[in-house]
Amino acid sequence: MTMGWSRSKKTALDLLHDDGVDVLAVGKINDIFSGHGIDKGWRNMSNMDGMDHVDEAMREDFTGLCFVNLVDFDAMYGHRRDAQGDGEALMAFDERLGLVMETMHDDDLLLITADHGNDPTYKGTDHTREFVPILAYSPSMSHPGTSLGVRAMASDMGATILDNFGVSGNGNGTSFLEAIS
Repeated sequence: MTMGWSRSKKTALDLLHDDGVDVLAVGKINDIFSGHGIDKGWRNMSNMDGMDHVDEAMREDFTGLCFVNLVDFDAMYGHRRDAQGDGEALMAFDERLGLVMETMHDDDLLLITADHGNDPTYKGTDHTREFVPILAYSPSMSHPGTSLGVRAMASDMGATILDNFGVSGNGNGTSFLEAIS
């Protein structure tokens, strides 16, 4: 019996790609998805290098998803329990995020989350169990500050991304696009 990911099941990235939606990958996304459903990717040397790639992607003329992983938050600060470094990295990211938000088009959607908790003040080096927030922003939002509540599963992000591009889903997750539009 084989456990885990099945090649016969398409991910949200595959579904977007198959529907002609560009999929750009920043950081280790290409490795995580073994290149499936990805049109172009950049490897990162650091969070700020990743944000440089985000800036590059935003200068490109594309309609699609730019999926970003900034691994320093996890590998350099969370697992190493470096609260000071994590705080400084968050402030540097926040500064760069302001530039991203200024560059966004009215129909762009920004979703920020993490794949797990990793409290840098907790003992040990394992992932931690706190809830992970989802932040959503679009210049065209009519209801900013809307609470999404506690989502049932991480695949709600994928369902929302597919819904945003009008691509049929794979049956996993529930879109929250209507709540943030």
